[in-house]
Amino acid sequence: MGARVVNALADFKSSDGVTVIYDGECPFCSAYVRMLRLRDAVGSVALVDARQHRDIVDELRTKDIDINQNMVVIYRGASYSGGDAMSILSLLSSPSGLVNRAMAGMLRSPTVARWLYPYLRGGRNLALKLLQRRPIG
Repeated sequence: MGARVVNALADFKSSDGVTVIYDGECPFCSAYVRMLRLRDAVGSVALVDARQHRDIVDELRTKDIDINQNMVVIYRGASYSGGDAMSILSLLSSPSGLVNRAMAGMLRSPTVARWLYPYLRGGRNLALKLLQRRPIG
């Protein structure tokens, strides 16, 4: 099982484009990744619902990344989580549309994204609790 888990993330790290690992049952996370215009900017985009890929969730945990608390982005072989993930997504997104421009304006700065992320995560956690959705894993 260990080799399969490592290969799951390795496949994403070696692929072209960008991979976003997120909670598919979170209404905010799902809306955010749908809203992004990544394909216009980077081409290949893999959206990975962490609830459907337990092996990837387990591998992220070995790297001290809790997918219940952090979105993960893999781009050009590097992994980004939390506020850094949102910042890199904002930098890679095409700025078309009012919402994309507003989000990009706020989150393109890694410092601002890191500062805002705990508040966004708190809203996500509250929404999941109200919707009676269980944590991943």
